[in-house]
Amino acid sequence: MQNILTIFKRIVKSGVNNFIRNGWLSTATVSVLSITLFMILGLILVSVATETLIGDLKSRVDVSVYFKKDAKEPDILSMKNDVLALAEVKSATYISEDDALLEFREKHSGNEIIIQSLDALEDNPLEASLNIKAKDPSQFGSIVATLEKEQYKGIVSKINYYENKGIIDKLGVLISTIRKVGFGISAVLVVIALLVAFNTIRITIYTMREEIGVMKLVGASNWFVRGPFIVEGLLYGLTSSVATILLALPVILFSSPYIKSFFPGVDLISYFTSNLLQVWLILFVISGMIGSLGSLIAMQKYLKV
Repeated sequence: MQNILTIFKRIVKSGVNNFIRNGWLSTATVSVLSITLFMILGLILVSVATETLIGDLKSRVDVSVYFKKDAKEPDILSMKNDVLALAEVKSATYISEDDALLEFREKHSGNEIIIQSLDALEDNPLEASLNIKAKDPSQFGSIVATLEKEQYKGIVSKINYYENKGIIDKLGVLISTIRKVGFGISAVLVVIALLVAFNTIRITIYTMREEIGVMKLVGASNWFVRGPFIVEGLLYGLTSSVATILLALPVILFSSPYIKSFFPGVDLISYFTSNLLQVWLILFVISGMIGSLGSLIAMQKYLKV
C-alpha cells in the first residue's frame, strides 16, 4: 500500500512538473479550454434564460372553450371535470357568463362607448367559457380532439384552438431549434478543445522522448510513464474550469441587470451564485474529460511504451 501511494505521488508530481515546464503550451491549452468552457457556460445560462422565458410563454398559451347560451352549468362543470382528468391538462378554469361580463367591464372601464353599449343591451352577450392550460403546448392537439367528441357538441359553441394553433406550433419549433443549435455549438467547441489538448500532449511526449526512454531502461512500468500525461490533462481541466468561473463572475454581475431589465423573469446572478458549485463541477467534468481524453488519444498514437 505504501509503495502504491509513493508511486501515485511521483506520478502526480511528474504531471504537475510537466504542466509547469511546458509553460506557453500549457497557457495556450488552458486558454483555449477556458474559451470553450466560457462558451459552454454561456450556452448553459442562455438555456436557463430561454427555459425561463419559454416557461413564461407556456404559462400564457391557452385554449378557451366557449359554451352555447342554452348550455346548463352542471353539464359544463361535468365537462370541466372530464378535462381535468386528462393527463395532458395542467389546469382548467370555468368562467361564467356573469364573470365574463364583469371582467369585460373592468378591462374596458375607460371606454364609455363600450360601457354604454353594454348597458343598453337587455341580455348578456358574452358566453361562459372554460380556459384550459396544457402541461406542454404540443399537447393541445390531443386535448382539443377530446373536446370535439360527440358528447360535448350539444353544449360547445366554439374552441379557439385553431386561432392560436400558429402561435402554439411556432413556440414548439422555437424550443426545438434553440436546443439543437445549443447542442451543435457545444459539440464544435468540444472538438476544438479536444484537438488542442491532443496536440499539447503530443508535443510534450516529443520533447520528453529521451527522458521516457531512460525511464523505460530503468524498469518503469507503462502506467508510470503514462500517468503524468493523464495528470497533466486533468490539470488543464481544473485550471481552465477555475479560470472560467473567475472570468464569468464579473461578466454576469455586469450584464445581469441589463438582461433583467429586458426580461424581468430572468435573474442570472441569482442562478449563478446559488448553483456555483454545480456549475463549476459541470465545467470541471467537461474540461477534465476533454484534457484526459486528449492525453489518452495522444499517448495511444505517439507514446510507444
